[in-house]
Amino acid sequence: MARDPADFTKCCKDSGVLMVVKCRKENSALKDCLTSYYKDPAFYEECKMEYLKEREEFRRTGIPTKKRLQKLPTSM
Repeated sequence: MARDPADFTKCCKDSGVLMVVKCRKENSALKDCLTSYYKDPAFYEECKMEYLKEREEFRRTGIPTKKRLQKLPTSM
C-alpha cells in the first residue's frame, strides 16, 4: 500500500463524489501514515520543541508567528 498523501488527493480529484467509495484503500494508507507519526516519540518531541520556541517568541514580542512570517507589501 502506498503511503503518499498525493495518492489520496489524486484519487479524490479523479473520483468526484464517489471518492468515499473509490478511495478507501488510499484513505486507509493515509491514516496509517499519519498514525505512525502520532505514535513516534521523536516526532512528538520535535513538535513540542517547535511549539515552545514559538510560544517563547510570542511572549517576547507579542506577535503571533503567522503575523511575523507574513510578507510586508512592497509598495506603501
